[in-house]
Amino acid sequence: MPRLVAAGHEVVAVTRGRRGPYQAHGAWTAVERHTIDRVAAEASGTFGAQIRELRPEAVIDMICFTLESARQLVEALHGRVQHFLHCGTIWVHGPSTVVPTTEAQPRRPFGEYGIQKAAIEAYLMGEARRAGFPATALHPGHIVGPGWAPLNPAGHFNPSVFTQLAAGGELALPNLGLETVHHVHADDVAQAFEHALTHRGAAIGESFHVVSPAAITLRGYAEAVAAWFGQPPRLRYLPWPEWRATVTEAEAIATRDHIEHSPSCSIAKAERLLGYRPRYSSLQAVYEAVQWLIQDGQLRLPGR
Repeated sequence: MPRLVAAGHEVVAVTRGRRGPYQAHGAWTAVERHTIDRVAAEASGTFGAQIRELRPEAVIDMICFTLESARQLVEALHGRVQHFLHCGTIWVHGPSTVVPTTEAQPRRPFGEYGIQKAAIEAYLMGEARRAGFPATALHPGHIVGPGWAPLNPAGHFNPSVFTQLAAGGELALPNLGLETVHHVHADDVAQAFEHALTHRGAAIGESFHVVSPAAITLRGYAEAVAAWFGQPPRLRYLPWPEWRATVTEAEAIATRDHIEHSPSCSIAKAERLLGYRPRYSSLQAVYEAVQWLIQDGQLRLPGR
């Protein structure tokens, strides 16, 4: 939102009202806010009409997770907006094959989240081609930055992994630690949406990856985190059946999802057509998020 305000847009934020912004910013005082329970409004068939009544020129949909949800909004806004931007996910691809993955590679999504997001993208691109609906899909990687708990080097979200590495403790990784994750800083995601609005002609009817310049392996990620705190990396590698017994069931499920995807995505298309230039590498983005966790008291380091 702050980027859009700074660019001179009149911004209206529609939220569920469950939390404030991830980061405080003076630009929020210039944002008109509305609270709508999207789930309830969609159940009653009124959500699309409520958005249409705000008379937007462009709509950025950040929390659409099902095809039916997307369909309701598109049908209500057809012929009423100049640009519709959907926040997708790099998980529309499923497991990586040829890397870095481009937007043109065939989709093989798995899991409810990836399957639904891929279906939404296919629907939006079809509406753009067949009916002229001005849709763009932007696919972020693992979003991090101040306010986020990062996806960690073990492939899940328990921040104790960072404490463990900071203390010089031994960290077990699944397999050989060579699976990949692909982060992106939240501000780089905002940058991509801003550039898509600016380059509307090039963006409509297209999808774009929104990630850092390069993915990182779990092993390389763990080694870098240990080095941040002046520690040598103490890593051991376990076959999956043994490794999953060392973590909770929820952590094992998260890690399995991430290593089965092992994303490594190209940003060449977004660079070429949108002028996307990420400011953060994966490790720089995670470092900023970890520093915020420390300052916020959510992550306690040894001796502090």
